Amino acid sequence: MIKKALQKLDASAYDGLFTGLKGTSAIMFSETANLPAKLITEFRKSSDKPLLKAAWIDSSVFVGDTQLAALASLKSKNELIADVIMLLQSPAKNVISQLSSSGQKLTGILKTLETRNA
Repeated sequence: MIKKALQKLDASAYDGLFTGLKGTSAIMFSETANLPAKLITEFRKSSDKPLLKAAWIDSSVFVGDTQLAALASLKSKNELIADVIMLLQSPAKNVISQLSSSGQKLTGILKTLETRNA
């Protein structure tokens, strides 16, 4: 049933998933790419099931239970946005910090020179 529904949506997009749909299968939907893998990993602390047959994330297909760790380590969209913002802020913070410390050093040097001249 899952295979027929996916074929009806777009058979070529989900083609890689069809090999994993043999036997009993369940499907998880999430807006956060790594959340199902994290849930499976957490559940596996008390049981050796469920096994990951296949996953489809933004047109990428992950086949097999060996891919669970890779899926769980993916960053979510919000985490990636936060990383980009942090990277963009870092150089600005460094420049401001350098300007602030340089201003204090320059003031100290000028005061020292004034006291020597006096």
